[in-house]
Amino acid sequence: MKEQSSLRYAWYVLGILLLAYISSFIDRQILALLVKPIKESFGISDTQMGLLMGLSFALFYTFLGIPIGIMADRMSRKKIIGWGIAIWSLMTALCGLADSYSMLFLARVGVGIGEAALSPAAYSMISDYFPKRKLATAMSIYNLGVYLGSGLSILIGAAISSIIGKENIQLPFFGEIFSWQVIFFYIGLPGLLIVLLLQTVKEPKRKELDSGKESAAKASISEIITYFKGNKKTFLSLNFGIAFMSLASYAGMYWVPTFLERIHGWESQKAGLTFGVIVSVFATLGVLTGGRYADYLSKKGVVNAKMQAAFIGMFISILCTFGPLLANPNISLIFIALFCFFAAFPYGSATAAIQEVTPNNMRAIFSAFFLFVVNIIGLGLGPLTVGVLNDVVFHDSLKIHQSIFITQFTGCIISATLLFVGLKPFSRSVGYLKRHLRQ
Repeated sequence: MKEQSSLRYAWYVLGILLLAYISSFIDRQILALLVKPIKESFGISDTQMGLLMGLSFALFYTFLGIPIGIMADRMSRKKIIGWGIAIWSLMTALCGLADSYSMLFLARVGVGIGEAALSPAAYSMISDYFPKRKLATAMSIYNLGVYLGSGLSILIGAAISSIIGKENIQLPFFGEIFSWQVIFFYIGLPGLLIVLLLQTVKEPKRKELDSGKESAAKASISEIITYFKGNKKTFLSLNFGIAFMSLASYAGMYWVPTFLERIHGWESQKAGLTFGVIVSVFATLGVLTGGRYADYLSKKGVVNAKMQAAFIGMFISILCTFGPLLANPNISLIFIALFCFFAAFPYGSATAAIQEVTPNNMRAIFSAFFLFVVNIIGLGLGPLTVGVLNDVVFHDSLKIHQSIFITQFTGCIISATLLFVGLKPFSRSVGYLKRHLRQ
C-alpha cells in the first residue's frame, strides 16, 4: 500500500514537471510560426532568423546548465525549478516588448537562462521518485513536454495570430509594439501559475536506482571527472548521438511551417495548425512508445535496452527524411509525420539511460552535460544550418526543402552511427556503476 501511495504521488509530481516542460517548449518554439512577420518587421535574413531561433536561446541555456546541474546535486531542486520557471516566463513576456532584432535576441537569451534550470533538476527528481523498472516510461512521459510543447506552441500561435490584426498595437506605459508580439504575453505570463502549483511538490530523498538506499554524500569535482573518464565512451556516444538526433528534429520543428508556406503556398495558419497537430500526435506517440519499448526490453533482461531502443528509432528515422523533397504535400506530410514519430522514439529512453549509468550524487551534473551537448548542437545548430544552407549555399529561400532534407539526413546518419557504437560501452557502464557503488 505504501509503495502504491508513493507511486501515485510520484505520478502527480511528474504531471507538474511535465506541465512545466510543456510551458518551456511553448515559450521556446513559438518562433517557428513567426518567421515571416519577424523577418518583415526587422528586415533580417534566414541566417539571422536561424540564430534567433536556436543559438540565442542555446547559448546561455547550455553553458548555465552545467553549474545549475552542480547546484541541483547539492541544493533544493524544487527551488531551482521554481526560479527558472519565473525567469523564463517573464523573459518570454519581455520578447513582446522588444523593438529591435538585438533586443529580441537578448530577450531570447533570457528565456534560455530560465529554462536551463528545469531539466537537470527534473531528471534527478524523477529518478528519486520512480523505481528503476518504471524509469524509462516516467522519463518518456516527462519528455512528452518537448513534443506537446512544440506542437501546442504552433497551434496556439496559429490560433492567436488568426484573431489579432496586422496593425501595430499601443500598450499603456510601453508604447507601440508589432501585432505579432502580443503572442508572447499570452504564452509567457501563464507560466507564473506553474510556480504556485510547484509549491505542492515535496523535495524527494536522493536514492540509488539499484539499491533504493538513500544517498547523502556529495560528489567532488575530481570524483565526477574520474567517473566520466571511466565511462567516456558511453557518455560521448549517447550525448552526441542524441545531439545529432536533436539537430535533425529542430531543423524540422522550426522550418517545416515555413517550408509549407514557401514551397506549397499554404497560409501560415494552415501550415501551423497542420504541423502542430502532426508534432503533437506523432512525436508524442513516438517518445511514449520508445520509453515503453525500452522498459519492455529491460524486463526481458537486455542490459543496454535504453540505448538499443534509441538506436532503432534513429535507424528508421533515416528512411523518413525524404518527406520535404516530395512534390505532393500530402505524401510529404506522411513522411514528415513518420519522421516525427521515429526521431522522438529515442528521447525518453536516452534520458533514462543517463540516469541508469550515473550515481545519484552526480545525476544532475551528468544530465546537465547531456543537455549541454544536445542543445548546443541540436538547438544551436539545427535551425541555423537550414538558414545558412538557404542563404550561403543555395542563395535561394525557395530551396528550403533541400536544406531541411540535408540537415535531417546528415543528423540522422551521424546519430544512428554513434548510438550503435555506444551499445557495448553502455553495457560495460552498467557493470561499472555497480562496482562503483560497492566501493
